[in-house]
Amino acid sequence: MMHKIYYLLRLLLPFLFSFHLLTTVSGIDQWCDKTPYPDPCKCYFIDRNGFRLPTQPSDFRVMLVEAAMHRAISARDALADSLLNCTTDCQKKQAVFADCIHLYEDTIMQLNRTLQGVSGRQYCTDFDAQTWLSTALTNTETCRHGTTDFNVSDFITPIVSDTKISNLISNCLAVNGALPNNNGTTTPTSTADRKGFPTWFSGRERRLLQLQSERAVRANLVVAKDGSGHVTTVQAAIDVARRRKVASGKFVIYVKRGVYQENINVRRNNDDVMLIGDGIGSTIITGDRSVKDGYTTFNSATASIEGLRFIAKGLTFQNTAGPAKGQAVALRSSSDLSIFYQCSIEGYQDTLLVHSQRQFYRDCYIYGTVDFIFGNAAAVFQSCLILPRRPLKGQANVITAQARADPFQNTGISIHNSTILPAPDLIPVIGTVKTYMGRPWMKYSRTVVLETYLDSVVSPLGWSPWLRGSDFGLDTLFYAEYNNIGPASSTSGRVRWKGFHVLNRASDAYAFTVGSFIAGTSWLPGTGVPFNSGL
Repeated sequence: MMHKIYYLLRLLLPFLFSFHLLTTVSGIDQWCDKTPYPDPCKCYFIDRNGFRLPTQPSDFRVMLVEAAMHRAISARDALADSLLNCTTDCQKKQAVFADCIHLYEDTIMQLNRTLQGVSGRQYCTDFDAQTWLSTALTNTETCRHGTTDFNVSDFITPIVSDTKISNLISNCLAVNGALPNNNGTTTPTSTADRKGFPTWFSGRERRLLQLQSERAVRANLVVAKDGSGHVTTVQAAIDVARRRKVASGKFVIYVKRGVYQENINVRRNNDDVMLIGDGIGSTIITGDRSVKDGYTTFNSATASIEGLRFIAKGLTFQNTAGPAKGQAVALRSSSDLSIFYQCSIEGYQDTLLVHSQRQFYRDCYIYGTVDFIFGNAAAVFQSCLILPRRPLKGQANVITAQARADPFQNTGISIHNSTILPAPDLIPVIGTVKTYMGRPWMKYSRTVVLETYLDSVVSPLGWSPWLRGSDFGLDTLFYAEYNNIGPASSTSGRVRWKGFHVLNRASDAYAFTVGSFIAGTSWLPGTGVPFNSGL
């Protein structure tokens, strides 16, 4: 059954491997014609002088990534120029521009990272490249969707649409995904040493995650509201971490119990940060930003995580804006190979933005109402407690809104061996509120629920369209259930969409486990975080 998801890949393979028959006389058109978006491909190369025709698919892949990066730089520069020239109604436009410039800078970084790998200058697997290309495309989609928060799409969308950057990245994804050693389930570059521990993870840090008392291991910095630590705010400690030498290993920040009213940001290139608290409900990082108060969804997050290999343990991330304030993110993660262990993530609409890259959540609590786990990372939730809350009157709860925009993106939300229960505030009105496991934010939305307890709070239909009466994405999404238990686990009353599947074979479900979907066996062992690699 899983092979059906890759139908486009199978269609593309024969064409890609006929490329070697082409001659230089045929020109670039015949290469571009085999991509999902041939016209932007042709236009780019027609405008460029002096390029050499590829002789094999891997050469063409390098050329496509270079083209996408060139267009991303052009889009970033155009956005920056337009921001400087903004003269009317600029406050809202500036907020969206700031997000888009930041996202396009990250896209450039992801494409450069991919280019270094696929050109042989640095080692990476095709799985890595697909992850980074998926992130690059997700960034462009996030910019586009951000314009709807303040209804300024007519001002910003033409700037980024002219470059055709999204189409060029989609071409990169298709070509990379169709190479012979990339079937969507291969493992990324190994980060483990001979003992099975990640090379960036020392014995001290493993002990820190395993111990009940974090005080038993000395942290690099201690944060304490009462002044008994090195600093009094979490962001101050994160800023110190950012100034350290790049190759100095894990930077451990111990945050003592207390309520920290601040918005924190672990920025790009602030890698290997470990944030350790005194436990759920004891160490609380809280904010109240929301779209209704003038923040974009992307920038409303109480905690924004971008640096590679971030780890959090024993923390509560909150957004207290409330259900009436609309989109209000508690935690946004764009951190590749990130881990959230024994954390609580609490909000209402759009609580947890699993924005991009590979992420693992273990023994976490997630509270929310509308689309409260959303985004386009490859994210696995294992042994987590998912708690729909009481929404506004007339609203339905939707647990996930996954945002896969391209069939070759290796992204999705996998909920495994977890529990879905009503939060305490929902119980008194549970009979008047419908709760669904997901709805399609984007055309190729992908969410699976495996071996999970489904309380009666979940609607017998299981899943919801994006809008009432809409058929958007119902044929192209991939929603699936496997071997769930509990009062709402029966699939007899589920939606009858083409994109919904009941998985009957363990081999089909295995593709969405820690070991396969995020290749967790190459980066989770030895961190001290428990995980099950398979079913």
